[in-house]
Amino acid sequence: MNRENMQNAAGKVYLVGAGPGDPGLMTIKGKALLETADVVIYDALVSPLILAMVSPHAEKINAGKRRGRHSLLQDKTTELLIQKAQDNAIVVRLKGGDPFVFGRGGEEMEDLIKAGVPVEVVPGITAGIAAPAYAGIPLTHRLYSSSVTFVTGHESIGKYRPAVDWLAIAKGSETIVIYMGIHNLAYIVQELLKAGLSADTPIGLIRWGTRPEQEELIGKLETIVQEVEKSGFEAPAIVVIGAVVNLHSVLGNG
Repeated sequence: MNRENMQNAAGKVYLVGAGPGDPGLMTIKGKALLETADVVIYDALVSPLILAMVSPHAEKINAGKRRGRHSLLQDKTTELLIQKAQDNAIVVRLKGGDPFVFGRGGEEMEDLIKAGVPVEVVPGITAGIAAPAYAGIPLTHRLYSSSVTFVTGHESIGKYRPAVDWLAIAKGSETIVIYMGIHNLAYIVQELLKAGLSADTPIGLIRWGTRPEQEELIGKLETIVQEVEKSGFEAPAIVVIGAVVNLHSVLGNG
């Protein structure tokens, strides 16, 4: 479907961030769009409580991608968005967290613009901020950290550069927040230790952040991999590394 065919598109696509899971963290604008949408195409990590906000008259399509299980391939998702915008006024692409933070929202928006589809981004609260907050881990603190780096622990093949520069990250930031880092945790820990981080550096893992089932695993860089294996801790989870993790013992029971 080319740009010329889309000039008279009936509708508009909204890339909406669903936030990390707690329905109270959904933006007012995002909620209003879910309540008026004709079609909602949603990701795997969007919580059931958020999906309950969707209009009962809307068509709901699961486009979720989880490790090893893809409901729709990325190019098929984009094709579907273009198709649905032809016949519907409000098409919501509902993405966990924020569309532009490790959510491929930028890629989808590029493709929609190229196809001539009207598109708007509605930001959401990203899990890298919300999950640590709910666990009592402030990412910055006047006494412990004045810098934060957000990084993916799961890199795609054929991307703009071969690997995350863990050495630069270890040297350049007092707090490190890793998305999708559980499956590669052993490698990440090894690289950070090689880069000079102390074996005693605090690390916190937050699973299902902001949801009722949220759980945390707190440890040290040197032993966290063994603790994950022993406890059976699994994805999806946010990883936080740095001195601020120690505040979990003080702030985590609030």
